[in-house]
Amino acid sequence: MKIVAGLGNPGREYERTPHNAGFRAVDALCAALGAAWKAEAKWKADVARARSGSLQLVLVKPKTFMNLSGEAVAPVAAFFKAKPEDVIVLVDEVNLEPGRIRVRPSGSAGGHNGLKSVAEKLGTQAFPRVRIGVGMGRHPVQDLAARVLGRIDPEDEAAVESAVKLAAEAALCVAEKGAEFAMNKYNGPETVQ
Repeated sequence: MKIVAGLGNPGREYERTPHNAGFRAVDALCAALGAAWKAEAKWKADVARARSGSLQLVLVKPKTFMNLSGEAVAPVAAFFKAKPEDVIVLVDEVNLEPGRIRVRPSGSAGGHNGLKSVAEKLGTQAFPRVRIGVGMGRHPVQDLAARVLGRIDPEDEAAVESAVKLAAEAALCVAEKGAEFAMNKYNGPETVQ
């Protein structure tokens, strides 16, 4: 059993913000696998069960808001007895240019509050993550929160959408073949669209 969690903020006002790239990617994976979301109040998340061949997946979209993502991800992982290395997290990354993704088997949160929350609640940073490049835009702002909760620059939207789809593929690759394999496949410069 693999858990794939896309991080973001619930609510229509956040739908197309850079911070919701993780939600968009897990939505793309859910659609590609023909699964359907179900609200699960006990886990503070929308959850979808899916299959890829013989692999069982549980897709998760926390409804806790980004900074408390671990409050949804960790209980789902515990219920399905998933080890941290079987929990794949999809998140936005302002330090990656739009159109790029980066797969890592583990690592620090790098200042990302959603990753910090998941690491805190899982009790480890040793879980794979797929970072989705949303960049700081062509007109960087001093306030990071305003940037990630604002709108994606129109000239970057196509590249971000491409990265979202690529991140969904990469998350499935991590689940099926492992983070090292996915890193070799998706982390190169050829991922720029």
